Amino acid sequence: MKRPCVYILASRRNGTLYTGITTNLAARVEEHRQGRASQFTRKYGVTRLVHFELFDEIGEAILREKRIKKWKRAWKLDLIEQFNPDWQDISGSIPYD
Repeated sequence: MKRPCVYILASRRNGTLYTGITTNLAARVEEHRQGRASQFTRKYGVTRLVHFELFDEIGEAILREKRIKKWKRAWKLDLIEQFNPDWQDISGSIPYD
């Protein structure tokens, strides 16, 4: 998938969260899992894709990522649970255009 995307990874349910942006979600998630994407995600074992949002324009995605990063933790948990109440790894549902 080569579309701008904001994503949230978690170490486990209600665990450590990481919010990021990419234009290739499948590749980026794999980089996190292999420990090549971020020292933070490698250190805390944050590899479970629990939320993502697709955008048409990279500017929209950047703005959304910045907003989410400023949110309170409780708001992020609510966002995840609205779409993924069981905190399942949803990397299998990444659309491939």
